Amino acid sequence: MSRKFKVLGAVAAISMALAACGGSSSSSSDTAAALKAPFSTVASGKLTVCSDAPYEPFEFQDAAGKWTGFDMDIMTTVASRYGLSLEVTKQPFDGIWLAPAAKTCDVVASSMTITPERQQNALFSDPYFDADQSLMVRKDDAATYTTLASLSGKTIAVQTGTTGETYAKANATGAKIQSFDDASAMFLALDSKQVDAILQDLPINAYRALQQGGASVVTATFKTGEQYGFGAAKDNTTLITAINDSLKQFKSDGTYDTIYAKYFGAAK
Repeated sequence: MSRKFKVLGAVAAISMALAACGGSSSSSSDTAAALKAPFSTVASGKLTVCSDAPYEPFEFQDAAGKWTGFDMDIMTTVASRYGLSLEVTKQPFDGIWLAPAAKTCDVVASSMTITPERQQNALFSDPYFDADQSLMVRKDDAATYTTLASLSGKTIAVQTGTTGETYAKANATGAKIQSFDDASAMFLALDSKQVDAILQDLPINAYRALQQGGASVVTATFKTGEQYGFGAAKDNTTLITAINDSLKQFKSDGTYDTIYAKYFGAAK
């Protein structure tokens, strides 16, 4: 199908998702005979994914240690479609799009926005998720910090190497920007009042705020038109073609909708 899948009213949508989480579903992709992979992989019989995990709700491990999340469910289904198992290797986000060229992995699945800079060193799949930037603050500050201007003289946490960091440095000129190597450190800094706000992708902030039961809230959304893509080495056109073909199939047969609903509620 051709429609876009956006996080509109993210908190409300994710609330619906929590009721659906934990369930499993089948699709034509699950039951069909595996296709012969037209691409080679760095490890025989495996599709190896690089990811800056955990980064809920896109990539994380459940209580049993199984990889899950929106990105991981899609990658698991892609791997299964070609008779492969999923292997995940964790690494920092900064420069992660260079990993496939270094043979660290076959593909990056890490809530990664497609940008011209990254396209110079990686080959991206078709966009699979639309996202904007957002501001998250502690509940007690929700009425005070509703704009970037209101944070003048305060500290905003961002993650190193992300589009959120770029956006904050360009637009939150009156605030101190503090970069963290991983998302969990940002959340801890906000909870412990070391920073006053977090600026990062809307679906991640909204999901985190909901999980905390209101201890933190999203107070602003910044429309940036960002889109996530899976990244491979520049010369690995066969893998990207296979991923694009899979995404088209998943959107056609309902697999994408099922995975989306698991984490965000019904697609808008």
